[in-house]
Amino acid sequence: MGNSHIRRRTKRFQTPVLTDSLVQAVTSLGGFFAVCAAMYALLGVSVLAAFALAPIGAGFLVRIFIIQHDCGHSSFFRSQRANRLLGLACSLLTLTPYAAWRRQHAGHHSVWNDLDRRNSGADIYSACLTVKEYQALTLRQRWWFRTTRHPVVANVLLPPLVFLVLYRVPFDTPKTWRRERRSIYLHNAALLAGYGGLVPFLGIEAVLTVQLPIASLGAIAGVWLFSVQHRAQTTVWVRHEDWDPVVASLRGSTLLRLPAPLQWFTGNIGYHHVHHLNPHIPNYRLQACHDALSELHHVPTLTLGDGLRATRFVLWDEDRGRMTTLRDLECQAAA
Repeated sequence: MGNSHIRRRTKRFQTPVLTDSLVQAVTSLGGFFAVCAAMYALLGVSVLAAFALAPIGAGFLVRIFIIQHDCGHSSFFRSQRANRLLGLACSLLTLTPYAAWRRQHAGHHSVWNDLDRRNSGADIYSACLTVKEYQALTLRQRWWFRTTRHPVVANVLLPPLVFLVLYRVPFDTPKTWRRERRSIYLHNAALLAGYGGLVPFLGIEAVLTVQLPIASLGAIAGVWLFSVQHRAQTTVWVRHEDWDPVVASLRGSTLLRLPAPLQWFTGNIGYHHVHHLNPHIPNYRLQACHDALSELHHVPTLTLGDGLRATRFVLWDEDRGRMTTLRDLECQAAA
């Protein structure tokens, strides 16, 4: 009764506001192109000055990804066609094949924080092992887990590899998803035509010097942003028979409170508990929904510093009912 009541009350925030959507799209895309243009112009003056703008360009790229994310949930416009067209346009900048990502992401929303369905739609950034599962691994398997989940590897080295290389092939797209697999190659062709078309005018060195830092920093920021949304020490994982979408939203997702400029660049996705509770709410209405409903205020909350540390919470301790780190597990074993 209470759970359905909460979800029902969020519905008044899920209608897109056309003016807000258009303003966000124009400022995000316009800001991104303006930064890129400034970087190209600065290359003839100082490469370091051009590089100094890359974090700002990456911020706009993250914001564009949030728009693509909303389009994938059909929440940015009322028109399904408009959502699809803008989502496809954004995907050419985020380097993320839209159709394949959209279907994969839908899987995440159906299994997050469900211990018994972790392998049917999650990834290393929104999944975990239980302590007992980790302890049952061989030494080589433990080494691989520790290496791939190390904050530097998982949140700095891997994200650019995923967006720049792995997204070019259907590496995790089931063979039965024929339309989505085909869309990946069409997406690659569009990227080749778009960025390749800049080379005759700007030169391949200039294109790589501008676009690679922006794409890499954007990938790092975006992956961190989405990974910590389920990584607080107090976030909860449950077995399937106990899984409830409302409880999972309020106890299995976080509220990431960021400074105002970072909240703007990240499209309010820090209100992730609201997004999971109702994925049809546009990103620019998430905070309003949170502020209006007192039931949404008592959720795992992270500051920016908490979020940076949260990347270490990669294990679920079923006995203690909380997330834990590999270091904490070692300390417990040594005690």
